[in-house]
Amino acid sequence: MSLIMAKRETGSTSPVVRQIDKQFLCTEGEHREHVTVPLRDVLEQHKSVLQTQLASLLQGKENIESSCSFTEHALSHGSATEILLVQKQMGERVSALARHSFPEHPHENGHLKCQVETDGLRRSIQNLGVLITTGAVGHTSVATGEGLRHAVVGQHTTITVTTKDKDGELVKSGNAVLKAEIVSADGVCTEAEVVDNKNGTYEVGYSLRSEGEFTFSLLLYEQPVRGSPFRLRAVKLSDVLQSPEDVKRRVKSPSGGGGHVRQKAVRRPSSMYSTTKKKENPIEDELIYRVGQLQRPTGVTVDMNGDIIVADYDNRWISIFSSDGKFKNKIGAGRLMGPKGVAVDKNGHIIAVDNKACCVFIFQSNGKLVTKFGARGTSERHFAEKSGANIALESKLSKSGPLFSPHFVAVNNKNEIVVTDFHNHSVKVRPFALISDEYMSLTI
Repeated sequence: MSLIMAKRETGSTSPVVRQIDKQFLCTEGEHREHVTVPLRDVLEQHKSVLQTQLASLLQGKENIESSCSFTEHALSHGSATEILLVQKQMGERVSALARHSFPEHPHENGHLKCQVETDGLRRSIQNLGVLITTGAVGHTSVATGEGLRHAVVGQHTTITVTTKDKDGELVKSGNAVLKAEIVSADGVCTEAEVVDNKNGTYEVGYSLRSEGEFTFSLLLYEQPVRGSPFRLRAVKLSDVLQSPEDVKRRVKSPSGGGGHVRQKAVRRPSSMYSTTKKKENPIEDELIYRVGQLQRPTGVTVDMNGDIIVADYDNRWISIFSSDGKFKNKIGAGRLMGPKGVAVDKNGHIIAVDNKACCVFIFQSNGKLVTKFGARGTSERHFAEKSGANIALESKLSKSGPLFSPHFVAVNNKNEIVVTDFHNHSVKVRPFALISDEYMSLTI
């Protein structure tokens, strides 16, 4: 405005006005460059990935067309001997093509968004905003939770979606475009709420009003996540089978009359984290925060730095989180078969009980393997899968497959490792000495 008024008053463009105009244009050009450079970088990165994928597909197409032309020419003009020779050559070519893995799914998504920062605009025109994008793709991302297959009418159910990039690596940022659709057999759609945890995981919650069969679709950038759509069945609460925990709540009457009564529930006092909203799980009114996205966590401990260390049984590794619940590292991947118990000694070493392998692993805090001990057996230095006369009976009663022996671990004040040997009906204590930063087993 001042620039326009100056022009009107002087009737011409003075040197001062021209200088101000030049400075304004320079600032505008700098701001344009500030916004477009990151945009070009993102586009070039996505373009490079997709061009590599396209080149691979075109090369495969060219090989297939060449093989087809070669075969057609031989069958049309070749002799019987030449046809037999072509048959052998084409067999080798077809086998090679069958073994080749073609990138069928897109390795990038079309997500590109400019998030405008109005506060930054007030401070400086150069802080107009930032670009938001993720490497998440649908065909490698996974969904977990019982709510993918089963639900109870009228009850709120949640599942977790963990986003991954084209190489199957976890995406640790949020803002991905995830949609959830639940459609009944007669075409009625049920709304589902998606909550972004801002760490690459998303909670999808829903509540069904009627029983029956449903189709549960999860779309990440309009592409289905692995396994989607899912077949979901909803039943009434009265049709849900009684769980073992419900049976345990029934106790014998003190009168000894043989009848059964339910124990009277006692309401716990509310905590500082309580709200007036009814909780789906009452124990969660004491919950401060959740730690990580785990697959059947079976053991937990805390090291001297306050980091939370979790035995992640189905993922077959040990997950490490900071004291505020942020993921830091994983150790034992590719070595552990079924970690169940975990402990930390006074030197900071992480001790993991591998339930399936019947042994104990000792790692440094950075994940380097120090040593391991134990094997299947019944001696003092072994852990038993099963022993005794009840092998056949207990195996028959087990609904989860083979039964393994070592379960949990602790470290005492002498820095000795204490392991529960479940099916040998014993607890074993193993003393270790620290020599040259490595563990060496002593004779028991």
